[in-house]
Amino acid sequence: MDTNYKVTVNNTTSFDSKASEAEAIDAIAINSSQFHILKDNQPYTAEIINSDFFAKTYSIKVNGNLYNVAIANPLDQLIKDMGFEVGASKQVNVIKAPMPGLILEMSVSVGQEVKQNDCLLILEAMKMENSFLSPRAGIIKSISASKGDAVEKGQLLIEFE
Repeated sequence: MDTNYKVTVNNTTSFDSKASEAEAIDAIAINSSQFHILKDNQPYTAEIINSDFFAKTYSIKVNGNLYNVAIANPLDQLIKDMGFEVGASKQVNVIKAPMPGLILEMSVSVGQEVKQNDCLLILEAMKMENSFLSPRAGIIKSISASKGDAVEKGQLLIEFE
């Protein structure tokens, strides 16, 4: 099965590319970052200037012109379509209830300093206990629910400074 990729160049031009198209390009490595490419009987010299594996972005110089290229595979495209960012490192400042439930335990208090992965609270939903771990290190700014409270989906539970 041929995988489709979404390629964006300089944040302005996007096009779809198939893995088989990339494999069909005649490229010879000069060294680990430089290549001689022959496509449609046209020669190109390409050099990878910078690459970010996690963000899937590359700075590539082709025949002396610099291009910033982002490559998204089908999973990356699906994640973006769902409203998430691939490889994004956004700071989480609030914890909201992902579903209606009952607060069984509130493990933190206002002003408390927490580390990433510390248990913040336990929410019972659909007869299951769900532990909420801190997504980051920080200080608890406010708590909007207490032990024994019934909460609705999307309700603010904890806010970080």
